[in-house]
Amino acid sequence: MKNRIVILGAGESGAGAALLAQKQGFAVFLSDKGKIKEKYKQVLLQADIDFEEERHTNGLILSADEIIKSPGIPESVPIVRQAVQKGIPVISEIEFASRYSRARKICITGSNGKTTTTMLTWNILKNAGLDVGLAGNVGRSFAGLIAERDYDWVVLEISSFQLDGMFDFKADIAILLNITPDHLDRYAQRFERYAESKFRILQNMTEKDAFIYCMDDPVIVDMMNNTIIRAKKYPFSINYDPEVDGAFLQGNRADYLKSRMCVNINSESMIVTLQEMTLRGRHNTYNSMAAAIASRLLDIKKETIKQSMMDFHGVEHRLEHVATIRGVDYVNDSKATNINSTWYALENATRPVIWIAGGQDKGNDYQKLMSLVKEKVKAIVCLGVDNSKLHAEFGEAVGIILDTSSATEAVKLAYKLGAKGDCVLLSPACASFDLFDSFEDRGTQFKQAVLNL
Repeated sequence: MKNRIVILGAGESGAGAALLAQKQGFAVFLSDKGKIKEKYKQVLLQADIDFEEERHTNGLILSADEIIKSPGIPESVPIVRQAVQKGIPVISEIEFASRYSRARKICITGSNGKTTTTMLTWNILKNAGLDVGLAGNVGRSFAGLIAERDYDWVVLEISSFQLDGMFDFKADIAILLNITPDHLDRYAQRFERYAESKFRILQNMTEKDAFIYCMDDPVIVDMMNNTIIRAKKYPFSINYDPEVDGAFLQGNRADYLKSRMCVNINSESMIVTLQEMTLRGRHNTYNSMAAAIASRLLDIKKETIKQSMMDFHGVEHRLEHVATIRGVDYVNDSKATNINSTWYALENATRPVIWIAGGQDKGNDYQKLMSLVKEKVKAIVCLGVDNSKLHAEFGEAVGIILDTSSATEAVKLAYKLGAKGDCVLLSPACASFDLFDSFEDRGTQFKQAVLNL
């Protein structure tokens, strides 16, 4: 009798896991407590996969030999707890997919910059002519990708939620960009639990593998001092020369555009001036360093890496310039769902900012933004169901702070507040699920509202 796989959640991750499990010969059943999006329902129907929506039927779920849980479902939900108590293994879709892939894996995690670094790394490998797939927390699910075909290399963006359900999975190259408070609502408001989750990227790695990390991040450095790391370490920094294989800045660190990124791997140096790179700002320098180290470890030609960095224009919903209208820039940074992402956005701003912020709070400490808000923000347009925390934090620091409940309303109000030379910045520092389906939906609605002005 075929083993029975039950999948919880029917988004990109769940649908991909269902397709791969069916391809591998398992008896598959998928259950979603909510309504399944039409595009994923069609995938399940066309593949003749059994499923249910808007309910969890205990008997159908708890008869599983193994459960694949979508990352958006917390471990605390009753059906997951019952499965664990019954001794049913509960794993992530990436853990499951890795069993059926021969691909070597570059795995990228961190609180911020994951998508940009993942896309840039994939872009370099693709330009170098490698057989490389892109998956994880960006675009396709890993399971959905390899259900179609396998690759020599796969670049994976991996969130803490995905790492929590990964046990035998191993990265060949692991990149840890930074660790700052995020998703604390999923970790009982304990930052150390969230940080420990990020460090699961290192599990099962050997001396033959590579760990690329930011040596400017105090949380990473502190945790490394208390962690056995078998993989070879490759640090990157904009403040110091690590004096080992890795990446650092040469030249005038006070003026980034006059600096040069130096990547040293196996006694060979690669130099790229920051002025040549399309990605700008301190956060993107870190992202580029990590991608460059990974690429050089694969012995990709320096010229290919340089050209890829000169051609790459970032990702949608991350500091994305939408339009300039009557001298006012409109920037979509909807992917900024935590404080640190918004900190980078505000730090990067060179014009007076009308800041569109708010949404589903994840335990934010807004004090970390206070100095930048006082320096750069002329008005705050709140976009959320409950904006009381933003009012409490910034009501005295910013003269104008107003509430809205839709992207269209927020853009129209920002338009009225703007003057030539300003920047309207959507950088919410919050999740989107109070008013929108996702950060992508929020960013798309913002862009459409700007283009409708």
